[in-house]
Amino acid sequence: MKLLKQVLEKLWSGALRDNFFVHPNALVDDGAKIGKGSRIWAFAHILSGARVGKECNICDHTFIESGVVLGDRVTVKCGVFIWEGAIIENDVFIGPNVTFTNDLRPRSKQYGPDGILPIKLRKGCSIGANATLLPHVTIGEFAMIGAASVVTRDVPAHALFFGGPARQSGWVCRCARKLNFIGDRANCCDISYLAKDGKLGVENAT
Repeated sequence: MKLLKQVLEKLWSGALRDNFFVHPNALVDDGAKIGKGSRIWAFAHILSGARVGKECNICDHTFIESGVVLGDRVTVKCGVFIWEGAIIENDVFIGPNVTFTNDLRPRSKQYGPDGILPIKLRKGCSIGANATLLPHVTIGEFAMIGAASVVTRDVPAHALFFGGPARQSGWVCRCARKLNFIGDRANCCDISYLAKDGKLGVENAT
């Protein structure tokens, strides 16, 4: 029991730093901004100039570069490296080993002719494990990207995309269930949806 107590004390020795938790084996550089209630786990590295919102969970073996912005309640699972320019809104889920990119024509020690092309993840979207996001794509609100997909273009709000390259295979509710339509309408979680002109409208959400 004494040994267990010592191990647990070491595990939690990172303690709360300005109202967020940092594991003793994590690196949070001076100048990084971390929101209240966020948790930074072992072997994560957050560079100066990155911003992480409130109540985020940054799992083991992750890297967040300068200039990245994370909203509140974002989950970043293990093995994710997020590069400069990425903008991630509230309540986004990023699965294990998701690959971000920000340079369409990379060369060693220099940016390509287009410079940094930021990725944007809108509120509530989910990115499945091992998916790859090419530069300058935007994933819409509450959209879902299937595991191992390669996203080469923008994804509309609530759209379900998977494959390589990823293509649309329906629409999803805010709860992540795939919507079943009668004609151009669907209902889920007391929300009415209308599919029209390649977009999904939300009619009575609270």
